[in-house]
Amino acid sequence: MGYMRVTSLSHKEFIRRVRRIPVHGLGLSVDVHAPELTSLLRSLQARQVPPGYFEVFYTEPAALQAVREQVGQRLLAYHGEGLWITRPEMAGAWAGRQELDDAITHLQILQSAWLNHECATKYLAGYSFGTYLPPLYTPASAEMVAENAWQIQLLLDERCALGNGGVPLLLLEMPPLTYFVAGTLPIPTYFRLITELAPCGLVLDVGHLWTVFRYSGAYRTRSLETFVQAFLDEFPLDRVVEIHVAGVAIHESQVDTVPAQVRSDSNGVLPAWTDAHAAPIPPVLFEMLDQILAQPQLTNLKGIALEVDMKSEELIVEEFVRFTRRYSTGVRCMNVKNDAASESSAVSSERNNLSLADKLALAEAYDRYARVVVGRTEPNGKEWSQSHANVDELDLYRSVYLPHEILHWGGEITEMFPESYRGLTEVHVPLAELVAFWFQEPRSLSGTYDFFLLKVDRFVEFVREVAPTLEAIAEREAEVLRQGYRTANTPHDAVQVN
Repeated sequence: MGYMRVTSLSHKEFIRRVRRIPVHGLGLSVDVHAPELTSLLRSLQARQVPPGYFEVFYTEPAALQAVREQVGQRLLAYHGEGLWITRPEMAGAWAGRQELDDAITHLQILQSAWLNHECATKYLAGYSFGTYLPPLYTPASAEMVAENAWQIQLLLDERCALGNGGVPLLLLEMPPLTYFVAGTLPIPTYFRLITELAPCGLVLDVGHLWTVFRYSGAYRTRSLETFVQAFLDEFPLDRVVEIHVAGVAIHESQVDTVPAQVRSDSNGVLPAWTDAHAAPIPPVLFEMLDQILAQPQLTNLKGIALEVDMKSEELIVEEFVRFTRRYSTGVRCMNVKNDAASESSAVSSERNNLSLADKLALAEAYDRYARVVVGRTEPNGKEWSQSHANVDELDLYRSVYLPHEILHWGGEITEMFPESYRGLTEVHVPLAELVAFWFQEPRSLSGTYDFFLLKVDRFVEFVREVAPTLEAIAEREAEVLRQGYRTANTPHDAVQVN
């Protein structure tokens, strides 16, 4: 049985805000560096399927300004990065943070109606990960995320006025599962608790939902359609402002080891897919989207976007043509139904926050969670032992997925540091030792999180420890990489596309 929304202060506040957001329609979520946006837009216009909006991923302000100039009056939305809203230590410490300052700058450049951010982190308890680590799905974690969401929204209210007089609405995106899940709550219940306490909206990612079906173990006991319906019955669909659809595929680290029968869904065997934006979108995700769009509780949807960063332009255009043909009539149905909540509710800063004791206990739980994930301790405790946790493939994550992220994601170490790599080979130091070095102890961040620059610095530290005679070579190669990275994030002259 689905839950009934209790009209709370947070929900009234959400309704007041979301009603100011125009319908964005069908769009594309992109990294402005790949694909090349000007060429992509021209190709889409040639096929007579111009997107209603682009959702742009975090990058340098100059690159975002170039995008704003390129797309003219077309709506732009923003997918943020670095606001690790699931980290316990972030609570109460948002004012003055560089990550939030950056987000405000980016939102104002784009004039985005929302700030979308994964409800996840890439840095936790001193350990850095290449991709998103889901939260602990527990009541205390949900309360802490709600507290963070309130604080971020209030700071946006104070400091991020848009040209139309509005303020961006914070949206939290349900993250994917990659081989395991930990917690004591069902995932939809976790997000329902957050929305009962905070006025944020949500982004429901269809591919991420598929990974929940696969890696929560739900596929063992029910069909996909039955699972999706049960999930949607509990998930706060009336808070969903945007839906994402992206590719899923066998992860690069598994391509050579996964049996052929679980590489696709053509053999009636559930494939071992993970979130993969560069991959084609399989038909099953659109079947799931059909089921989602049929739900009457979906009353505040403003946009549906294909996530296409790192995908070829030709494939993007072909998928968007099919996507537009299938769902263009649904755009006119967005916002036909709305909550009857009052427009006159005002923001209140009086909220029930976690006690100090609860925060300390949660910090300890997250510290234990991080150490389990990186292999420093074994999965013991209630977060790993109850019915909503699944640790069956945790070892795969720790021994295969994480090492691949360190050595290959964001740049091949062997290509980034060719001379240093040759030197390490000559002194018989395998690159696998970099992974052990990376996670041998927690480390504090200096500055904001940037995985590429972190990878560059950490490799130099590694060389300094295992082969000091190669340190000067590694540092020289590192400086070339840093300079190239700065140059790559400086856009060329913008070309106007009307």
